[in-house]
Amino acid sequence: MNFAQILEKWDRLTDGVYVKDEEDPIEEKAGKRRRLLRKKPDAVIDLHGLTRDEAWNALDDFFSRSRSLGYEKVLVIHGKGNHSESDAVLKEVSRKFIEHCPFAGASGRNSSSAGGSGATWVLLK
Repeated sequence: MNFAQILEKWDRLTDGVYVKDEEDPIEEKAGKRRRLLRKKPDAVIDLHGLTRDEAWNALDDFFSRSRSLGYEKVLVIHGKGNHSESDAVLKEVSRKFIEHCPFAGASGRNSSSAGGSGATWVLLK
């Protein structure tokens, strides 16, 4: 097949329409991710004062509700563990929940002015 035949076949397949400004799906995905990383959370949960089991149940309800409402980003305030006798209990529960939650995507810490290591933001899938 020569070049002219390839162009003719292309014209038949696309009705001669070529959309030059159509966004690249990879660039579109990267742009969405950048937007979500800059975005303030749609919802916040504060786990201070809860036991391990209460925190897990609260996170389960919070994430389910957030997803059903179409939220894109949430914030979990778990504290730094300053009042725990051993390791930071609520921080560990939060980390494990996020790892096991099927619709929890990327996550990270806030800047120190927004809670630092005492809070974790999560992008929802």
